[in-house]
Amino acid sequence: MTIFDESYDPRFEREALINFCRDVFVHYGLERDDATLSGRVLVAADARGIPSHGVARLARYVAGLETGAIVADAVPEVMHETPISIALDARGAMGVPVSELAMKSVLDKARTGGAGFATVRDSNHFGIAAWYAMQALEHDMIGIAMTNTAALGVPTDGTRCMFGTNPIAFAAPADKEHAFVLDMATTAVPRGKIEVYARRGKPLPEGWAADARGRHASDAPSLLDSMNRYAGGGLHPLGGAGTMFGGHKGYGLAVMVDILCGALAGHAFGQHVRDNAEAAGRVGHFFAAFRIDMFRPAAEFRRDMDQLLNDLRNCPPAEDRERVYYAGLKEIEAEEAAARDGVIIEEAVAAKLNDIGTRVGVALPPAIGAK
Repeated sequence: MTIFDESYDPRFEREALINFCRDVFVHYGLERDDATLSGRVLVAADARGIPSHGVARLARYVAGLETGAIVADAVPEVMHETPISIALDARGAMGVPVSELAMKSVLDKARTGGAGFATVRDSNHFGIAAWYAMQALEHDMIGIAMTNTAALGVPTDGTRCMFGTNPIAFAAPADKEHAFVLDMATTAVPRGKIEVYARRGKPLPEGWAADARGRHASDAPSLLDSMNRYAGGGLHPLGGAGTMFGGHKGYGLAVMVDILCGALAGHAFGQHVRDNAEAAGRVGHFFAAFRIDMFRPAAEFRRDMDQLLNDLRNCPPAEDRERVYYAGLKEIEAEEAAARDGVIIEEAVAAKLNDIGTRVGVALPPAIGAK
């Protein structure tokens, strides 16, 4: 779902934008395949209507590569492995390639053992969590992916950032219906949405964030500055402030992700994961997949998923709404539109990409127009 009118934002051909990101990453020392994959994951976020995790993140990736927060030639190390699990130390590597490695290992283990699990420590931002969970779909498996992030969220009734946006992705296949793909932050919104509002000069909606005294934060630039300095204030948990609308449940989910991606992975967690002005902090990940046929024939499961998802789609909408969606449906429709019309990139983000390209000698592809 888009936040603002995008009529005046440029559109780019998807592969051209991926190739631009690839060439920037290659300039900073990534192997070509890793660079292509990293670009593909970034652009996938924009194509799926999630600009908070799209090419707008390229600047922070570049900063990480320049400062050494991201180690371009790092070789991940296997710390421990069993027939159904693997624990990896990324050793500061780019988050996308090491996460792809972990998820592929999970799928291999699930094919033979029924289920697979992976932890990754000392890694970096890995893009949209759904990218990894969705890889289970073609194998008649259910996929799960999580990551902790720098501390950006305030606990219920708190005023300081003590946990990250800590997203969770869950993907389950259907037959004729599109797959169910849940990809959500465990805070009310991810930091990227605050950045979008800051770029647009728009006040933040009630319930998204708290200032240093625990009151509603409406000014996006001021909030981002305070969060970057860890001076107080931050994002509310999923459900918002207090307990009336379940904010304490989002708080619990965020801590659960820190347990799996931090404590279990042997990585930092909670307030001990921090960004700085130059680059994002190191993070940990958790991945899992399991075969549906451990429980029942996969074809029967997919048939019932069709019924479930069709029922949801055909729920009568509220009087001021046109239709009812289920998780993943808006994103796949956005991808279809992007394939047809081009990937929407905010004008300010496109200008930043052009600056990066100019600096490293990589030309940003021409826009293909606005809608």
